[in-house]
Amino acid sequence: MEENVKAALECIRPMLQQDGGDVEFVELTEDKVVRVRLQGHCAGCPYSQMTVKNGIEKMLREQYPEIKSVESVG
Repeated sequence: MEENVKAALECIRPMLQQDGGDVEFVELTEDKVVRVRLQGHCAGCPYSQMTVKNGIEKMLREQYPEIKSVESVG
C-alpha cells in the first residue's frame, strides 16, 4: 500500500511543482492515515490545507478508498 501511495504522489507532484511547490511522503500509519510534508511555495501558502484535503486527499482516496485521510506535517 505504501508503494502505491508513493506512486500516486508522483502523479500529483507535477501539478504542485507548476506553482513552485512540492509534496514529500512521510508515512502511512497503521490506521491508514497518509502523512505528507508540503515543500516550497506550498509550505507557506494560505491555501495549503485546501491543497491537502481537496487535492491530495481527494485524489488518493479515489484510487485507494481504504485511506482514512491525508494530513500535512511540519
